[in-house]
Amino acid sequence: MTIETSTPPSLFTPIGPYSHVAKSGPFIWVSATPGVDSASGVMAGPDAYSQTRQILENLRLMLESVGAAFEHVLHVQVFLKRVEDFAEMNRAYAEVFTRHLPARTVICVADLPKRDALLTINLNAICHAAEPGMA
Repeated sequence: MTIETSTPPSLFTPIGPYSHVAKSGPFIWVSATPGVDSASGVMAGPDAYSQTRQILENLRLMLESVGAAFEHVLHVQVFLKRVEDFAEMNRAYAEVFTRHLPARTVICVADLPKRDALLTINLNAICHAAEPGMA
């Protein structure tokens, strides 16, 4: 099976030697991303809610770049710097994942590579683009 990797041109450049998205057959892996606004290159805001909203927008663009959507997400991993931000992350998350609720893991970490990031989120999805209604 072929593995395709990409970084959508509408998104910021990764901070390391990796791609934002990897796809093999129907399987999609999206790298952990902080709440960076691609237009400005800076964090979307100083709080977990704003950063989560931006992360989810970035993830949406990454999924769309390979013909998928949030409905195709199997599992989400959230890495929080502060457990106190759990409620605000959940508030933003629940605005996007309303009916389809993928499996999820939330882990608190000591630090994150991107300066001023309060959290990062990555996900795994599956998409059979050839099936009607699945793109």
